[in-house]
Amino acid sequence: MKPSALPESQHDAPAWFAPGALVGRLVLVAVLAVGLSGGISAWLVTRASGQEALRRVVSQQTDEVEVVARLLASKIEQSQKVLRTVAAGITPELLETPSALERQLQQGQPAVQFFDAMQVARGDGELRLNLRAGRPDKASNLDPAERDALRRTLIDGKPLVSELIAGRTSEARVMFTMPLHREDGSVQGAVAGALRLQSQGLLPQSMVLPVRDDSRLIVFTRDGTILSHSDPARILGKVADEVGLGPVYARWLAQGQPVVGRGTTQVEAQHIVSMAGMPLPQWIVARVTPSQALLAPLRGAQRDAWWLAAGGMALCMLLAAGLMAWLAQPLAHLTHSARQMLRRGPRTAPAQAVEWPRAGGEVGELVQAFQGLARQGSVQEQHQATLDGQFRAVMDHASVGIVISRGGVLEAVNRQACQMLGYTEGELYSRPARILYANDAEHVRMGERVQAEFAAHGAFDGDVCFTRKDGSPVWARVQGRSVRPHEAGGGTVWILEDITAAREAQLEREWERTHDALTHLHNRTAFDQRLGLLLAERSARPRAPEVEGGEVPGDGVVLFLDLDHFTVVNDIAGHDAGDDVLRHVARLLESQVRQIGWAARLGGDEFAVVLPGCALARGLAVAEQLRASVQAWEPSYQGRSFTLGVSIGLVVLDTSLHDVPSVLYAADMACYDAKRAGRNRVETRYASQAVVSGRMALGPA
Repeated sequence: MKPSALPESQHDAPAWFAPGALVGRLVLVAVLAVGLSGGISAWLVTRASGQEALRRVVSQQTDEVEVVARLLASKIEQSQKVLRTVAAGITPELLETPSALERQLQQGQPAVQFFDAMQVARGDGELRLNLRAGRPDKASNLDPAERDALRRTLIDGKPLVSELIAGRTSEARVMFTMPLHREDGSVQGAVAGALRLQSQGLLPQSMVLPVRDDSRLIVFTRDGTILSHSDPARILGKVADEVGLGPVYARWLAQGQPVVGRGTTQVEAQHIVSMAGMPLPQWIVARVTPSQALLAPLRGAQRDAWWLAAGGMALCMLLAAGLMAWLAQPLAHLTHSARQMLRRGPRTAPAQAVEWPRAGGEVGELVQAFQGLARQGSVQEQHQATLDGQFRAVMDHASVGIVISRGGVLEAVNRQACQMLGYTEGELYSRPARILYANDAEHVRMGERVQAEFAAHGAFDGDVCFTRKDGSPVWARVQGRSVRPHEAGGGTVWILEDITAAREAQLEREWERTHDALTHLHNRTAFDQRLGLLLAERSARPRAPEVEGGEVPGDGVVLFLDLDHFTVVNDIAGHDAGDDVLRHVARLLESQVRQIGWAARLGGDEFAVVLPGCALARGLAVAEQLRASVQAWEPSYQGRSFTLGVSIGLVVLDTSLHDVPSVLYAADMACYDAKRAGRNRVETRYASQAVVSGRMALGPA
């Protein structure tokens, strides 16, 4: 659609509202850039803040379990110090006197009150004193684990913190032992103190009360037995059953790592787990915190930050859009002015027809460029109009047909070409060239011919048969040249000169030269030419071996036909009747042999039929069929019926017959044999017979 055909409202619309306008795209890009940069910045800040908050939580929780582990370790050391003080006051004499030993311990009342139970054993393993809650108890009440701890201390001579001595939760305890040494360093006995797990001196319940409801502080042994838990029911349970802690403990146990005092933290999918160890008792302190609950305040703050960032980005985008629209006003004005120029056309003076914006910089340079283009366009349009008028005059008044095509499509056809082809200009414009040909094969063949001519000579010059709109053929002398010689895509101009009448006259003369005017069969000249070509092809082949009788297998047959009693028709009914008989016989011969050969009139009432590639048996059958057809026809002229016959001589073609006279002589002799044998019959001769007959005929003469 041309610009002048656009609706007025579309031309007068502001340029920045037009679909796909550069100003609109610039504003959109600015808005998207602000929004994208703000969104990325907000995402990076919230991500960094989240990572920093998580790092702080991890660090804080790691420090917390380390502090608790050191606190418990200090309690263990304090318990050992108290027991060491008690051991320092026990002499060898007191070991031999249990009553004196009891008084000695009762005097150290704080030590007795510190431990829930105390035992003193001699070097031989005999228990000398057993105090529980500050009162003597029988030795038989000792737990096997307590006896084992005393025995190991006596053997090793080293302080010992026992493993958990289990029982009911309220009775679960840990035993501390200290060896009693003589002056020479040998072990003379051992003193032991036991503390219940939940005692103030070890793991009071208040220690594991959660600082946060969503967090758990757990103390457990290396083998996974829980010693302290915010839920009393879980004490002496298994760590493997703890949500969040179980998988971390299983991985730590699988790695076979030692219990160390340094804390570590694992961030799981749902929990944050921190652990720190106490090497001496082989205990581990763990803090388990759900990550969702821990980070909930942070995520709330992040959501608030996102809303604030979104508001800020929206404001920035509005400011950016307004600023870009203000900066792009001259460009939008220039776009609107350019559209006005296209709508009104370059013939109108740009300074008067279009209001150009006053601007500097790149927009000002564009205004000057558009004004220059408008002036150039006005000049070019005037020049183009002149060329179009000249071109149309040439196309309308040319005495030959002119066709311009590009890529197989008709782009311009003048009046003379339309009349020649039987179309109107509108019916041929922008139609494929295939419409001018009878079928696809002819169109393809012509395309190959044109390409070959252009490749060899750079042009085309030749006779072409087109097809009119009504389907009739039209011959034209065609000359083709490229519109631009060095550009194949520039199109081709064709000059068409109608030569149909001359072509038909030439064909008519050619036909008359090779056909009999009466019967329309081939005449003697055409017969000699066609048969000569056939014999030349046969002679180029290897000679076939002879068969019995000295004869060579044939490669086609020739029939020589001479009408019987034809002179009777001529003498009685006249020459017109004779001519009618000749025409009827010619039609009969042509209809019978059209599919397998061709017929010719040699002169008078003599005809010839050539059957290429026909075997002898087939040739005899065709000859007999022709004879019967002629005999079956009884013409009637001037009230009288006539009976005709035909004598036929058949000769088999082979390489022994080199020329047309030899073939005709053999066929004529065979026909003569048929005449002598009574007429209206078929006689056959071979090449050898023809040669013998020829010699006999030449000899007596």
